[in-house]
Amino acid sequence: MDVALELLDPLVFDKAYAWALPHPGAGFSNSSDVNTLLAADAAPMSLWDRDNIYRQCISILLITQIGASALYFIFSALSYYLIFDRRLEYHPRFLKNQVRQEIKSSMTAIPFINILTLPWFLGEVRGYSLLYGDEKSYGWAWLAISSVLYMAFNDIAIYWIHRLEHYPSVYKYIHKPHHKWIVPTPWAALAFHPLDGYVQSLPYHVFVFVCPMNRYLYLVLFVAVQLWTIFIHDGDMISGHWTEKFINSPAHHTLHHMYFTVNYGQYFTWCDNYFDSHRAPRPELDPIHDALKVMRAKGLVDEAGNPIAKPKKE
Repeated sequence: MDVALELLDPLVFDKAYAWALPHPGAGFSNSSDVNTLLAADAAPMSLWDRDNIYRQCISILLITQIGASALYFIFSALSYYLIFDRRLEYHPRFLKNQVRQEIKSSMTAIPFINILTLPWFLGEVRGYSLLYGDEKSYGWAWLAISSVLYMAFNDIAIYWIHRLEHYPSVYKYIHKPHHKWIVPTPWAALAFHPLDGYVQSLPYHVFVFVCPMNRYLYLVLFVAVQLWTIFIHDGDMISGHWTEKFINSPAHHTLHHMYFTVNYGQYFTWCDNYFDSHRAPRPELDPIHDALKVMRAKGLVDEAGNPIAKPKKE
């Protein structure tokens, strides 16, 4: 988050706070005066300088809200229209207006998740984490090592968080809303109860407070995690590929939504294999089969699953 503020403070926030909360000695009245003051690098531009905790809190909330929403809409749309098999919308367990419900649920959750994660981002910005900027501080090899540690830490921690959330006494309170989507679309990626989304995100934040990591690498990996969350909800049931033995693919996560007590992992299948919760994707488990049955009954596809052309009106 400190990388984002480092970029956006001079581009956006300095001018915004100078306009909203001008320093008494600034003495400007319009945007041209603001630009002059910025260029002059004279008196503080705003009552809230860059180190002001209230300014940092507001800036972080704006960045996380706009950033998370933008990533969600852009990449969920790309996944939905380019990858997701729209025939799955005919599945018997696909809800009426499900996409609209998924988007509404996600947009409701994002602001609350951002508020809950604010202390972690604030801690990063105020220097309490182990993030560092100069790659020479730990050497180039540590970039690769810390990446592996980051993914391993997250995968193991999220496996157990996710599995514990499936305990009946916990499940009904915070995780059940996400399993409303038996046949999810990419729009379900953030359709959580806010507490559920926050708890599952904790390992990403905790890691940089216990292990040194380059702040630019952390930003890249943190964004990649958000994209991965969308990716594993695209319903793609590719099976028989050699990577499915160790990668928790969209096929694995589709089975998790359908059968509830399998495939809890985030990136890999190691924990699921070791703790006996792994279910391998197989062609006969693909939910597209039930969707095609409905489509055949409606005369939309033939026995081979090919679309039936509607006769042209004369």
